[in-house]
Formats: sequence, C-alpha cells, structure tokens
Amino acid sequence: MPRLPFQVLVFPYRVSSTKERIEYALFKRKDLSFWQWIAGGGEEHETPLQAAKRETLEESGIPMESDFIKLDSVTSIPITGFKDKHFWQENPYVIPEYSFGVNAEKNKIKISKEHTEYKWLRYFKAMQYVKWDSNKTALWELNCRLKKINPKEALEVQA
Repeated sequence: MPRLPFQVLVFPYRVSSTKERIEYALFKRKDLSFWQWIAGGGEEHETPLQAAKRETLEESGIPMESDFIKLDSVTSIPITGFKDKHFWQENPYVIPEYSFGVNAEKNKIKISKEHTEYKWLRYFKAMQYVKWDSNKTALWELNCRLKKINPKEALEVQA
C-alpha cells in the first residue's frame, strides 16, 4: 500500500514528579546511523494524528492511547527521498511534516528494527543530537508547552 503524501514526527517525553526535569527520547537509525525522533508517513486513509499514533507504537511500543500533543510546528520536506512519490496524484514538490509530543512516562520503550538504540536526553543535550533545524523548532515548541511558557514570552525565555 502506498504511503500518503505527508510525514509525521513524534517526540516521546517524560516529566519528573517535581516537574523540574523533562527528558526526550531520541532513537538511533539503523540504516543511516544518526539520531532522530519517531518518524514516518501516513497509510491508507489515516490522519496525521492517526499516523503519529501508529508510528509511535511500531517504533517504540508506546501505546496509541497515550496522551499526544499536536504541535503548531509544521515543515516541508522535499519528495526526493520518498519511494512512493509516483503514487501521489498531486505531484507535489514537497510534503508537510506534522509534529506531535507523546507522554511516555508510564511506558518502557521497545525499539523497532529501524533503530539500534535510544536514549533519554534533557532539552539542551537533545538539541545537540538533532540533525534538522525543523526538528529543533518542534522540540523548542514542545519544551515551551511542557514548561507552560506563554507564547508571547517564549522568545524572551531561555527554553
């Protein structure tokens, strides 16, 4: 079945009981040897949220019933890296990537065959591992949301 012309990016997170420590799970890709969040595309008639929930379950074992946060961060990705692009009727040059956070506090992560390992990192360390600026923007947004930083003050506050 061909994938739909959109991508999802999911950030598993956990917050300490004191709410002072937030950590994010990053995964090391087996085929490309770099660190990333959970990522994938939509299948059949999925919405971006449904795809995010399925991909999260497949890649980490985090249940689909977990608490997901839809982020405002959306980026565009060139279609050059997608093998199913010839199925897309619209013939886009780029496809959207929708971002989500997922609360993984109560879950033990079980990585899929797509990854070799995972690690929990705090915000600033996670930012050092991330490859793409769009992923950094989405992480920044999620971190601000979890810390309940007002959007109008977010630019003034060191996240």
